[in-house]
Amino acid sequence: MTKISILLLLIFAILCSNAQEQFACTPEWVQKIEKIAPAKAEVQPQKTRKILIFDRFTGFDHWVIPHTTQVIKVLGEKTGAYEVRITKDVFCFEKSNLKNYDAVVLNSACSIGPRRDLILDCLDIDTSMGDEEKKEKAAQLEANLINYVKQGGGLMVTHGAIVMQNNSMPFSEMVGGSFDYHPRQQEVALELCEPNHPLTKAFEDKPFVHVDEPYLFNKAYEQKNFRPLLYMDTDKLEGKNKPIEDNIRYVSWIKKHGKGRVFYVSPSHNAQSFEDARLLKFYLNGAQYVLGDLGCDDSPMKQQ
Repeated sequence: MTKISILLLLIFAILCSNAQEQFACTPEWVQKIEKIAPAKAEVQPQKTRKILIFDRFTGFDHWVIPHTTQVIKVLGEKTGAYEVRITKDVFCFEKSNLKNYDAVVLNSACSIGPRRDLILDCLDIDTSMGDEEKKEKAAQLEANLINYVKQGGGLMVTHGAIVMQNNSMPFSEMVGGSFDYHPRQQEVALELCEPNHPLTKAFEDKPFVHVDEPYLFNKAYEQKNFRPLLYMDTDKLEGKNKPIEDNIRYVSWIKKHGKGRVFYVSPSHNAQSFEDARLLKFYLNGAQYVLGDLGCDDSPMKQQ
C-alpha cells in the first residue's frame, strides 16, 4: 500500500470516526423509546388533535427518518396528546386533505439538488402530466401548505426537511431559514437560549450534547424572525468550509407564520439522539406548541 493510500485511509477514518452506527427501526427499538418517553403531555388537549406526518424524500436518504416518524407516533400514543397519520403521498398537500389536520410534520423530506423542489421531484414520475402542468401543480401544492399554516395550521419541520423546497423564498420565510451546508458529523454541544422557556425546560437546564450534522442556514434565517431555542458555538466546529462571522448559530426555533405556528428542530441525523429522554420531551413540547395546546412566548428574538 502506497503512502498516499495510507494517508487517504487515515483521512477517511478521521472523517468517519464520529459518525454513528446505523441500525434499523425495529420493534425492539420502538419499545425502548416507549419506555423512556414522557408518560404525560405538558397540556392535555381539550379535543382530539390530528397530525399528518409526511416522510418522503427524493434527495439524501437520512437513515433516521423511520425512527423519527415512530418517535412522533409513540409520543402521541403514550400521552394522548395527538393522533397521527403517516404518508408519502405528495397530494396530501391538497387543500381538501390539509383541512383534516391540526398540524403537519415534514420529517427530513430532503429534495434533490440543485433544483431543491421535492414536490416537483415527486410529480416528475407522473407520466400523465406534462412538464408545465407539473410545475403549476407543484407550485399549487406548495402554496397550499404555506396558506394552511398562514390560516392557523401547525407545522413541525425536522432535520433535513428544511431542504424540502430549499430554493423557495416563501417556504424559507415560513420555516425560518433554508439549508446552506453542514460540516462533517461530530459531537455538538447545543446550548439553551432560554432554559426556562416552556419548550427548552425539557433539557433540565443542561446542554444537549450529541453527535450530529451541525446544520448552517441562509436565506430567511438572516432575518432571524423566530424565537430561538437551541444554539451552537461554531468556533468549536471542525470541518467548516468557509469562515463564519457570527459564531452563535441557531439550530432550533419556533415562530408564528400568519395565524399558524412553526417549530424547526435540527436534532437529529442519528437515531441514538432519541435515546435521551430530554430530546423526546422537547419533540413532544414542540408538537404541542404547533398544535396550539402549549402556549409560550414565540415572539421574534431581539436584534442586537
